Amino acid sequence: MKKFNLLILFLIGFTSANAYTGEVIKSFDTPGNYPTGICYDGKNLWLADRETDKLYCLDPETGKVIRKIESPSYWPMGLAWDGEYLWNADFRGRSDKSEDRDGMIFKIDPKDGTILRTLHAPSSSPKGLTWDGKYLWCVDDRSDKVIQFSTVDGTTIKSFPSPSKDPKGMTYDGRYLWISDRETDEIYMVDPETGFVLIIMDAPGNYVHGLAFSENKIWAADHEDDKVYKLKIRDDVKFVKQDKQLHKVTFKHSVTCYGPGRIKSLDVFVALPADRVNQAIKEITYNRKPDDVITDKWDQKAAYFKFRNLKPGTKTDVKVTTVFESYTVRYFIYPEKVGLLEDIPEEIRQKYLADDEKYQISNPGIQNTVKEVVGDETNPYWIMRKIHQYLIGHLHYLMDGAWDTAPTVLTNGHGSCSEYSFAFIALCKAAGLPTRYVGSTWDRKEKAYMDDVYHRWVEVYLPNYGWVPTDPTHGDRTNPRDQAFPIGYVSNAALITTQSGGGSKTMEWTYNSNERYVTEPKTNLNITHFADWDKVEE
Repeated sequence: MKKFNLLILFLIGFTSANAYTGEVIKSFDTPGNYPTGICYDGKNLWLADRETDKLYCLDPETGKVIRKIESPSYWPMGLAWDGEYLWNADFRGRSDKSEDRDGMIFKIDPKDGTILRTLHAPSSSPKGLTWDGKYLWCVDDRSDKVIQFSTVDGTTIKSFPSPSKDPKGMTYDGRYLWISDRETDEIYMVDPETGFVLIIMDAPGNYVHGLAFSENKIWAADHEDDKVYKLKIRDDVKFVKQDKQLHKVTFKHSVTCYGPGRIKSLDVFVALPADRVNQAIKEITYNRKPDDVITDKWDQKAAYFKFRNLKPGTKTDVKVTTVFESYTVRYFIYPEKVGLLEDIPEEIRQKYLADDEKYQISNPGIQNTVKEVVGDETNPYWIMRKIHQYLIGHLHYLMDGAWDTAPTVLTNGHGSCSEYSFAFIALCKAAGLPTRYVGSTWDRKEKAYMDDVYHRWVEVYLPNYGWVPTDPTHGDRTNPRDQAFPIGYVSNAALITTQSGGGSKTMEWTYNSNERYVTEPKTNLNITHFADWDKVEE
C-alpha cells in the first residue's frame, strides 16, 4: 500500500522541490535480514536484528556497521535511547523456546552490551519502544495498545488503543508519538495525551518494524525490504494528491406527470461541479440547453431548466454530463502549525459563521454542547477535532429520509450523512470556526456504476491550511486510525458538485439537484435522479 511515496505525486500550490510528509530522502541495506527495532543516540543509529541476535551501531549517512553488541536475549524488538543508555524490548524474554513469550525490557550499556536493568514488559508482546524524556513507551501487537511505563519497575503510567490492529514500530519526536502498522502499511503521528491519530502517511515498505527520530526526520526499518529509510516530516507541503483517474459522469433528472391534473410549472436545478483540489473539470455538456446558469450566494453554479404546463403522460429528461480528472487528496495537518481564529479572513468569518435554519447555533442544546466539548480550547484544529470525536461518540448512522436540524440530531442521537454534517457545522460555527458542506456523487469503484445515494461531508477553515475536508460520518468507526482517516482526506471516487454554507435560492438544502413545482389538484408525479459513472480511456 505504498500510495503516496512510491508513486509520482502531484503537489498543489507548491514546487516539486518542496518535501512532503513521508517522502523518502535516502535508504540503505540493513546488516541482517530480520531488522526490528531502531533508535538514534544523537550521533548514530542502532538497529536490532531478530535472526542474528545482535544490536548494530550504524553510520546514518552510509549505513555502515560501526560496531555491534550481543542482544540481551533471543528475540530483540524495539530499541530506545534515553540519552545515555539503550533500552531493548524482547518478545521472548530470557528463553528462546517458541512457547515462551514473556516480554522483557532490558537497559543496556552501549559500550559492551552489559545488562544494567531487567523489567517485565507491561504487556506480553512488546514491539516498538521509545523514550519520552521521563518514561518508556511500547506498542503491543496482541493487545493493540500503546503503553507508557516506568523504567523503575515497569508500572504502567497510562495506555490507550493503538492506531490500528498490528502496531510494530514506535518513536517520539519531542511532541508526538509516531507508530507504524504492518496491516495498513501506514505510519501515524499520535497525540500522546489523547491517543488521537493526527497524521497518516504511507510507510515506505510493507513491513516497517522499527521507527526512530532524529533532526526532524523519521527513520524506518523495514523487515520485508531489509532496508532503513529516512523520511521527511514537518515540511512545507500541506497536502499531496495522486491516483489520477479520468471519469465521465452523467447526472440524470426526470419528472413524470401521471395526472389526472397538469404540472403547471417545474423548475429543475442541477449543480455544476467546479475545479477543486480533488478534481479538474474537462467538459460539461447537456442533452438540452439550460434556460440559464444561476450562481447563488455561496458561489455555487446551477444549470436551470424551466418546464411549463406538463400534461399527464409527459416526462421531462435532463442530462448533464461531466468529464473530469479526479485525485485522492491527503492533508498533513500539524496542529501547532494551524493559525489562530483571529487569523481567519473577515469575509470568510462573516459568510460561514452565519446561522441558518438547519443549524440553530443559538439553541441552548448547541451552546451547552459546545461549552462541554470545546471548553476553553482556542486552537482551530483542536476545536474541530474535539467536535469530531464528540459526534462519532454520540451519534450512530441512520438514513431515514429526514434532514433534521442540528439540535434535533443531537437529541435523537442518530442521523444520515447530511444530519451528521448539519450537527458538525452547527457546533463548529457556535465555537467560532467557519464551516461549510460539500455534496457529491460517489463512484463505488466498478467500471460502470449508478449512484442514487450520494454523499455529503464537511469542510472546515483552518488558518494556514485553508478549507480542509473532514467527514464525521465516515469517521464513526472504532479504532483511532479509522476515526482520523477522513480528516483531511478526499477520495478520487468523488465528484463534488455542490459547495454551500446553508440554504440557497437554487439548491435550497439539497445537493446535486433540486426541483420546485406547482400542480393542479390531485396531480400525481414521480421524480427520479441518479448519476451514471463511466471510466474513460485517456
